[in-house]
Amino acid sequence: MTGRWDGMARLGYARVTSAEQDAALQIRDLEAAGCERIYRDHGVSGTRASRPELDRMLDRLSRGDEIVVWKLDRLGRSTRNLLELLDTFKARDIKFRSLRDGITTHPHTELGGAMAQTMITIISAFAQLERDQLSERTRAGMAVAAANGRPSGWPARGHRWGPEG
Repeated sequence: MTGRWDGMARLGYARVTSAEQDAALQIRDLEAAGCERIYRDHGVSGTRASRPELDRMLDRLSRGDEIVVWKLDRLGRSTRNLLELLDTFKARDIKFRSLRDGITTHPHTELGGAMAQTMITIISAFAQLERDQLSERTRAGMAVAAANGRPSGWPARGHRWGPEG
């Protein structure tokens, strides 16, 4: 299946946060969805302002194109950022689809209406809550480690934490 229809492009975007992660599952599903080009940010946190491949994709969008992502949290840095991106897509007549979240928007139709916007807001808010809670747990763990005289972070190569190290 080709990603082109009426001269418009179906573009995919994949992102993994750390160098150890693999985007293969995202890529496979985006290819199966008919994306003709997939932009990939590897080892780039979603909270960073600049995601080079996402920026590149956004610069090349044309009216009527479709953006496909594996999950909503791969696209937006925060709920606000995601909603701003979707507003931009709507203003530029860009379609949007999130494969795993089962959400499709199409400007000027019911697929871009109130229910889709509400579902995107709710899913994105829960993803942001999960990120925020992870940060809180990490900071709490680091504080406990510091209070117990243990350094935070990964030990130096060859160093062992514990009674013998």
